[in-house]
Amino acid sequence: MNGNATTNAMAGRKLASYTITGLKRWSCLARELPPVSQVKALHVYDFDNTLFMSPLPNPKLWTSQTTGSLQTQECFINGGWWHDPHILEATGKGIEKEEPRAWDGWWNEQIVDLVELSIKQNDALTILLTGRGEDNFAQLIKRIVASKKLAFDMICLKPQAGPNNQTFTSTMNYKQAILQDLVYTYKDADEIRIYEDRVKHTRAFREHFESFNKMLLNSSAPALRKPITAEVIQVTEINTTLDPVSETAEVQRMINGHNAAINSGNHTLSSPLEIKRTVFFTGYLISPVDTTRLLTLVKLPSGMRESELKFLANNILITPRPCPQSILEKVGGIGRKQTWQVTGIANYESRIWAARVTPVPANAPYHTDNPIPIVVLALVKNARPSDANRIQNWQPIPSDKQYIFQTEVGEKVQLRIESVIDGEGEYESLFHNRNPKRRRDHQDGPDSYRPVRGGHHNDENRRPNGVNGGYRGGNQNRGRGGNNSLNPGNHNRTARGGRGHNHRGNNNNNNNSNNRGRGGRGSYKSLDDVQNNSRYANHASSYQPNYDDGPGQNLSNNNNDGYNASFPALGGGTGTYNNGAQGGGDGGLPYGK
Repeated sequence: MNGNATTNAMAGRKLASYTITGLKRWSCLARELPPVSQVKALHVYDFDNTLFMSPLPNPKLWTSQTTGSLQTQECFINGGWWHDPHILEATGKGIEKEEPRAWDGWWNEQIVDLVELSIKQNDALTILLTGRGEDNFAQLIKRIVASKKLAFDMICLKPQAGPNNQTFTSTMNYKQAILQDLVYTYKDADEIRIYEDRVKHTRAFREHFESFNKMLLNSSAPALRKPITAEVIQVTEINTTLDPVSETAEVQRMINGHNAAINSGNHTLSSPLEIKRTVFFTGYLISPVDTTRLLTLVKLPSGMRESELKFLANNILITPRPCPQSILEKVGGIGRKQTWQVTGIANYESRIWAARVTPVPANAPYHTDNPIPIVVLALVKNARPSDANRIQNWQPIPSDKQYIFQTEVGEKVQLRIESVIDGEGEYESLFHNRNPKRRRDHQDGPDSYRPVRGGHHNDENRRPNGVNGGYRGGNQNRGRGGNNSLNPGNHNRTARGGRGHNHRGNNNNNNNSNNRGRGGRGSYKSLDDVQNNSRYANHASSYQPNYDDGPGQNLSNNNNDGYNASFPALGGGTGTYNNGAQGGGDGGLPYGK
């Protein structure tokens, strides 16, 4: 709401009566409020990622477009990530285990301390204000807050309609309506403090009270209250995610509900959805521990800062996209361990650093689409990993730097949600855009990696095109056409992230919403395994993968996110995760259209 709209809305209610009884209608607590004369300060706290570290869609698990789309209300018939209470219930180890221990570790403890001080302040009214829907979340949020023993005076969630039958076009519109009632009801309050994590909302609150105070000062009629000192505190958000197995299962449950509603015949404008997977490359994956060792081989020239580089050292490429069955058999299949030793290092024009490696033992069978097996260690921003193939002079290294390390054959995989397409083949489902010509048109981008024909241990499946390098978060997965939309009639829609810059809980235009947000860091057909498909040998040479850190490998800080680059199938297949969770041998993660 802009300044003029705020002024007009407030001016229109000057004759309205503001009472404690009327204010209580905003709250889902049956609690008496203090008298007007007692309250001199209003302290308002946001819930998600301000007070409580609510999980976000995992941007290493989902493509950037799906990460954004999940957080829009129109993603599913029954609402998206911020509208389904099961997602919040799944936080941590789930509500049954977390409630008895008060969701320990899921709070912003600095904000908790401030809330407790506000509660102890006799002349302060303490309010929890969230844009989550009252119908779906009131009881759950009250349970979460009660477990922490935080006695708010008011807990306010967005209703279908306000106490005076107001309707709200956005979360900010709803919050401003409550704030207006607060400051007019407690007209003796000298100050209001608002704690908020979203930059856009912080700015809007500041503009709101600037306009509000100007209106009071410029009004010719008797004002209902004096101007108020407003302080809006920007809270640094802390991103958290669910366990990846639980997250995938919860999203599949939302999809099942969406598809069931369509099958009932009441929602003809929507289409059935399914989870699909995208395999960016198959490679010998390097553990975070060994990545850290290998990165010590990078020697920067004088004057170059580490911030100018992208650090990789995460894999030895086998093949872009899914591995053809013949090559997969040659390397021993997914999960096969292989030992390597560093034999040389080099850099190309101080733009890319790489290590040459050899298998241990030297006669061990292996495959790489590069001329020789190499590990791309680091590259300057906007450089191409393909430049590693230009290196001619490899420098020998001391014996104490000839690191020996073990790898595991795996894939870099991300999941995406798309419409079910009748007749779509198993291989075609691995790509956002199903138009082969258009895929080839854009594969020679600035980050493309082109393995060179020839070289030791290469075979007939060499690729003239290669790997998309340097992805450390962002929109590497954008398709080239309208087929990426979750709604088949919504060809102009792009969703690039989520909260932080988008409209969490808002009513977006369903035909052309542009939701930008948290997506950035670092997929399942029916999530059936696809490695055993001989057709890959006919297609794999046409596509380039993303040649960067796979799930579970945050290479710059050596964090392990708790899951590997390969995932169990939905509806079949097995998989073991770093945290010990396993996909069932018969069922895998729950799947159903």
